[in-house]
Amino acid sequence: MEQKSVTILKQYWGYDSFRPLQQEIIDSVLQGHDTLALMPTGGGKSICFQVPALQLAGICIVITPLIALMKDQIQSLRSKGIDAVGVFSGMSKREVDIILDNCIFGKIKFLYLAPERLHSEIVQERLRYMKICLFAIDEAHCISEWGYDFRPSYLQLSKLREIHPTVPFLALTATATVRVVEDIQEKLQFSAPQIFQKSFRRDNLCYLALEENDKFARMLRMMHTLRGTGLVYVRNRRETQEVALFLMNHGISADYYHAGLLPAERSRKQNDWMANRIRVIVATNAFGMGIDKPDVRFVLHLDVPETLEAYYQEAGRAGRDEKKAYAVMLYNQEDRDKLSRYFVASFPSIPFIQQVYHQLANFFQIAYGAGKGVVESFDIVGFAKRYKFDILSTMSALKFLERDGWIALSEPAVLPARIKFEVDSQELYKFQVQAAKYDPIIKYLLRNHGGLFEYFIAINAYDIARTLKISYDGVSELLRGLESLQIATYLPKTDAPQLEFLQPRVDYKNLFVDSAFIFERKRIKREQLEYINAYLEDTVCRSIALQSYFGEIEEKQCGVCDICLKRTHWQQVELKITEAIQHILLAEPMSEEELMNAIEDKNQQLKASVLRKLVDNQEIVIDSGLCRWNTAF
Repeated sequence: MEQKSVTILKQYWGYDSFRPLQQEIIDSVLQGHDTLALMPTGGGKSICFQVPALQLAGICIVITPLIALMKDQIQSLRSKGIDAVGVFSGMSKREVDIILDNCIFGKIKFLYLAPERLHSEIVQERLRYMKICLFAIDEAHCISEWGYDFRPSYLQLSKLREIHPTVPFLALTATATVRVVEDIQEKLQFSAPQIFQKSFRRDNLCYLALEENDKFARMLRMMHTLRGTGLVYVRNRRETQEVALFLMNHGISADYYHAGLLPAERSRKQNDWMANRIRVIVATNAFGMGIDKPDVRFVLHLDVPETLEAYYQEAGRAGRDEKKAYAVMLYNQEDRDKLSRYFVASFPSIPFIQQVYHQLANFFQIAYGAGKGVVESFDIVGFAKRYKFDILSTMSALKFLERDGWIALSEPAVLPARIKFEVDSQELYKFQVQAAKYDPIIKYLLRNHGGLFEYFIAINAYDIARTLKISYDGVSELLRGLESLQIATYLPKTDAPQLEFLQPRVDYKNLFVDSAFIFERKRIKREQLEYINAYLEDTVCRSIALQSYFGEIEEKQCGVCDICLKRTHWQQVELKITEAIQHILLAEPMSEEELMNAIEDKNQQLKASVLRKLVDNQEIVIDSGLCRWNTAF
């Protein structure tokens, strides 16, 4: 079994051996065990389900909330000759039907599903007819209400157990506290605990949390001192551009990245950074998932993350080559005040949540008693502006409405234009002869794309326009024409999140909102906020503090974090003061005031502290108001 896994690893990925824990996790899956794998960012989680699935008969269902990562993995598998498809927001019902049929009757090996798709009865029904060998649950911490990134749509995962009770689950996550680990197993109904966990310790990482009012100046000094490429995390899209421009104006090669960029632009920026054509990427937390760049020498946070889990995951993108790297967080009081404001906005009142629901139904013109199953592209910012709602409070209200089963909301997904011919090749040829104006575009599609009669195929209207020497609008008109003539089904490009109404509309006064859940969620978030604030104030080694948060007991100081370095510095200063006091008192006894004045160090508080410690340890004795060195020591 082990040898076969290594053979597959070598054949498809080109590696001769597995990373730590990968083989053990794969063996557990192959033995049919429900398995939980806790592996740090960049630890190779996808290999843990892809390798065993290739050995098992049937299809592997992969659940992940990260559509960009889903697309990357599908593309990567296809480039290796492995059949993989995905179903996520923005796809038409017909498109989904074709994909699911191919999973039942075709040779598809991996089906990637966004969790909100499990609300669909069509998806649930088709899953019953699939020969499934494994359910792989990525970002498994999202299922836990104790976790930092709870997603209501993940609660649908229990339906998978009902549909295929004997198929094993592999749950994967980079960060989970002890409580979350227990919750994942309970929610996924593990038959027996089977947990594989790498230590949260990263010996090559130097963690620094520095209070700093002039963050930009400190950032420049750091980048001029450190070598290599790096990542700068900020909270919003506007900041990514501002910080990148600042760095470029100061001679540092930089670019910005956020989820609002066009796919081609995101790919270009990411590739430039991966190839070291750009030294620094300034990004929101949309950047980094699934990106394995080993030589990142520093990850800098200019804004304080909301949780230690988020910080650990983002900081962990530094130093994957096991060489020394720096994870630096710069903060000030304003950052801490912001976190408190975000916390308050994250828990809107019940009347506000009811009002958001009411206006949501009005926004999409849903009549009372109607609307179940309606799916619409949703501009959250435009919606909030129209009704003068605070955007963060609105997003939080939508999450609570989703958790209570009123709506399902997907993350934004950029889907390219797609097309599929609805007539056979003979009918298409007859049409080309009869409708000459469509002939060039049909020939282009047939020459450049296979499978047009069986699947929806992604197309690029700009490429078509360039080749055919017509305008982009002209291409769009031809594609729409093919659809209106029922020759093809044409799906234009989409990039908005999808909102689905799961229940008929009710009067907002009768809308059930689980206030007990909101109260409990608020308590958990307050606890997480207290932990991040405690981390900033801590006097404990940063590595030990992080390991302790995740339930890992560690006593060995890292020796390189700001706390350890500060402690080492003060120990050296204390030693110098102690030696000075000993030298002075061995020469002659003195009063405490005279002794304090005789010691050259300017830190009065530290000198007093050392003196008290020496008296408490009886290394100094006080006799008749004079301090004497105890020569017995």
